[in-house]
Amino acid sequence: MSGWIIALIIIALIVVIGVWIIGIYNSLVGMRNRVGNGWSQIDVLLKQRADLIPNLVETVKGYAGHESAVFTQVTQARAGAMAAASDPNATLEQRAAAEQQLSNAMVNLRATAEAYPDLKANQNFMDLQDQLRQIEDKIAYARQFYNDVVLKYNNRIMQVPTNIIAGMFHFAPAQYFAADEQSRQVPQVNFTNPATPQVRF
Repeated sequence: MSGWIIALIIIALIVVIGVWIIGIYNSLVGMRNRVGNGWSQIDVLLKQRADLIPNLVETVKGYAGHESAVFTQVTQARAGAMAAASDPNATLEQRAAAEQQLSNAMVNLRATAEAYPDLKANQNFMDLQDQLRQIEDKIAYARQFYNDVVLKYNNRIMQVPTNIIAGMFHFAPAQYFAADEQSRQVPQVNFTNPATPQVRF
């Protein structure tokens, strides 16, 4: 076989391998960008929820001002969630745990509201509750979408032969947005007195 034919074969192989590497690289970049976009959607919704909570707390205070422990819990949980959101070094696990603490505190706030029929009939309270419910539904959907995208991306960078290219270009696995087991547990609410709900963790 002549030298120029061998050279052509080598060049063709280099081109094919180059095209293959570029294709995999571009695919991984696209998937990584989808992960980033999915997280951005969750982040926007979490901020919307955090902005809505003070108005809801103030409305409930107007009817149940003596339930200070519940309001303190919500306020502290919101502050923790916002601190985690603004901390550039916070991991997704830490962010998810802080947001879960806020969700648990909101369960207690809703339980408190249940003991006050006049509050439940308040139009402002109903509007805020509806807005919060819509946001939380969107958060649940966005989190499921994000975790699905993360699963696909992580699988892709671990599969052969894509893992070779992922390793060459330092594609790191993405983190799921999920709370740890302790923060995932929802507090139990026991209405021993209709006006004073008792919360057990």
